[in-house]
Amino acid sequence: MSTTIRKAIIPEFGDASVVKIVDAPIEPPKQKEVQVKVLESGMGGADISMRMGKYPQQKSAPLTPGYCLVGRAHANGPSSSKFQKGDLVASLTKYDSHAELANIAEKYLVPVPEGLDLEQAVTMVLDWSTAYGMAYRCAQVKKGCRVFIHGMSGSVGFALLTFCKLQGAEVYGTASASKHAQLHQLGATPFIYTDKNWMPSMNTIGGAHIVFDPLGFESWDESWSILAPKPEGGHLIGYGGNSDVFKGGEPRSQFASIAKLLARNAVPFCPNKTSFYYIDKDQKTFEPELKELFQMCVDGKIKAPIKKRWTLETYPEAHKTWNQYSDIGSVVVKIADDTGR
Repeated sequence: MSTTIRKAIIPEFGDASVVKIVDAPIEPPKQKEVQVKVLESGMGGADISMRMGKYPQQKSAPLTPGYCLVGRAHANGPSSSKFQKGDLVASLTKYDSHAELANIAEKYLVPVPEGLDLEQAVTMVLDWSTAYGMAYRCAQVKKGCRVFIHGMSGSVGFALLTFCKLQGAEVYGTASASKHAQLHQLGATPFIYTDKNWMPSMNTIGGAHIVFDPLGFESWDESWSILAPKPEGGHLIGYGGNSDVFKGGEPRSQFASIAKLLARNAVPFCPNKTSFYYIDKDQKTFEPELKELFQMCVDGKIKAPIKKRWTLETYPEAHKTWNQYSDIGSVVVKIADDTGR
């Protein structure tokens, strides 16, 4: 028997006006699924791209957005027994997290320590997991590395800044001028992206050993130009490809840009290399790294700043004002109060 819930829906692709909050049925969980009562969910550039119908390999409309969630197990489907009702769980969902209930395959649920701040927990699922994998596994940031991060004030960018500083790296990057004072206090050297002074400035000091760039397209060409020359060389790590979304425009297809980025690895005798990084719930690294992030939160080693808080009912406004945030960090959507087990 179905249950009626409140949820966000994108009935057709378009501008922010298409986003609605509706009453809709949800069926009971199927075989090896768990129905989760959603408490907190994240919001990012992927949700904006999906609304426009431009996210790589996305569903057709209508769809409910929401890439990640933290909630409590509400009901088990047949053959599901790993979690009991009331257990606190997290999941990287890609869709359906901006809703009061979500049916999720049991294997994609990760336990969350009781007592962990729920806003902190949900930022770890996508934003900080992405940064963790790039900093520690893909780039292998070490003490003394010169690291350049585009979008240091963003959700993933700030997490990268945090991890690189923990490793003892010298951190440079781009951010809007209003964020520079705060980034200086955190030990980073910020530049304004649009004036391009970051390129000659980085080359003057010997280039960057690692560049993290979520913008894609033309920006990846510019980031390549600041990599350290021989004999050290550098590593350009692209991800996201969100430059058009950040500017308030319509996103372009990323496939050609990614292919061009990776083709640079075929240049003979070049000391530099490139990678394109993405996160997926089926990666064997996802769950253990997320658990490590939860423990780092519990231990007080990391803390995600929250730049904007929304509720499910105010969620459509989040799409309308996406490019107007003035603070640093992640965006979260509170779906319901936590009444515990």
